[in-house]
Amino acid sequence: MSIDDQVEHIVNKRKAGTILFSEDFQELNNSGAVKVALHRLVNRGNLRRLARGIYAKPKFSDLVGEILPTTEEIAVAIAKRDKARILPTGSFAMHVLGLTTQIPLKLVYLTDGSPRKITIGKRTIQFKKTTPKNLALKGDISKLVVQALKEIGKGKVTNNELVQIMNVLKKEDRKTLKHDMSLAPQWVAEIMSKSI
Repeated sequence: MSIDDQVEHIVNKRKAGTILFSEDFQELNNSGAVKVALHRLVNRGNLRRLARGIYAKPKFSDLVGEILPTTEEIAVAIAKRDKARILPTGSFAMHVLGLTTQIPLKLVYLTDGSPRKITIGKRTIQFKKTTPKNLALKGDISKLVVQALKEIGKGKVTNNELVQIMNVLKKEDRKTLKHDMSLAPQWVAEIMSKSI
């Protein structure tokens, strides 16, 4: 089987909506031929090139047509590939928690992996190196709350934001919440403690 056929075979076995990386074809031992094969699949519409070395197998919906992975899904896939931990920061954490309806064009993640910036269309994903302490938070909700509160700033949290934060923190496991409060800045931990 030619490299073209082997690449196409690997792509065809993947589910629609899957994110693929150039590294997924390493076992073929011919990066030049793989690059050409991927380019051909992109030209035929079997793949979409999201960024350098990052592709998606398109998913289709009768209602909206082609559906590509979200920027968040791409960030998570990159972290999984690199075996790195990531934590959304700032305005994206606020968006996930429902504190803002605006979806930021620039997603910034703290990571223990390699720092880098990836451009996908008009959006960017930035991975910033951070300390292990920042990534030691365990709760899916509480770690977002810590980042959102840091973004809002000490003394700037509105009553509406406080109500929303208390509501989402009620869904967090108590033991996990207490653990994460011990790692949060003092003023953030004081706000979080109101939910207990």
